[in-house]
Amino acid sequence: MALGPGKYDDLCKTVCECLGISDDTGGGVALIVIGGDRGDGHSVQGDFVTQLKMVNALERVIMQMRAGIPD
Repeated sequence: MALGPGKYDDLCKTVCECLGISDDTGGGVALIVIGGDRGDGHSVQGDFVTQLKMVNALERVIMQMRAGIPD
């Protein structure tokens, strides 16, 4: 898991705020950007346990995306 600030942390923070996600409520956001104004990148915000759970969630998303790609 990458440590330190991401290129899009400000947007991640905004999404968390819009969704009512905070240190008190738990949860988190993973943002993946391709071709953004700051280049490709990603940012993740959430408590440590949530970030660990995101690994499995992202793997499920990847499997669903791959399943939709024709051979």
